[in-house]
Amino acid sequence: MTTGATTTAPPALRLLRFDAVQRGAHWLSAALFATLVATAIPLYFGSLFGFVLPRHTVQMVHLYAGLALAVPVLVAALGPWGARLRRDVRRVNYWSRDERRWLATWGRAPLRAGKFNPGQKLNAVGLAAISIVLLVSGCMLQWFRFFAVTTRTGATFVHDLFAFVVVVVIVGHVALALAHPTAMRSMLRGWVPESWAAVHAPAWLDEERNADPGARRAQRGA
Repeated sequence: MTTGATTTAPPALRLLRFDAVQRGAHWLSAALFATLVATAIPLYFGSLFGFVLPRHTVQMVHLYAGLALAVPVLVAALGPWGARLRRDVRRVNYWSRDERRWLATWGRAPLRAGKFNPGQKLNAVGLAAISIVLLVSGCMLQWFRFFAVTTRTGATFVHDLFAFVVVVVIVGHVALALAHPTAMRSMLRGWVPESWAAVHAPAWLDEERNADPGARRAQRGA
């Protein structure tokens, strides 16, 4: 017998994955990386000079974008507004026994992932290390008069090599982000459904439930 009452599904729960500070630092860093890649192409292929901007202008844009690369993350990590970012940095630097076993077995060992899986941690650590190498070698190329010819030659080789590596890493990062739209949307909106976290980051879901109940909010349509 129909009573006429309508039933509504319970609201889905959403979990804050990245706050506004983290998202801002990410997208500013991405913009600087894009600027570096865009200006590196005419710097490497000299025949492209003059089509848009003169060499010196492109070189200066490349230099200042490189010097500014660390600024968004450093500013975002300072002060009380960077608490979640600092917590994520600690997460990236901590490798559990299961994660080390997972890496040692090339992903065959069972893993109950945290907020970041081992691949994401390797990507973050690798990009940070490559960025430092590019910064140091780039400074040596810019202020070359302070270094011997052999040192400058080595710096040129290292800078070019790691520039190619970082482009490959970024392309892979973008491809994986597009293949996982829910995770990608979390860098745009900040939230992921609890159902997604239960599958892809169950250890992080338990951590948030126990440590920060306020991070979970009931929202319709999540």
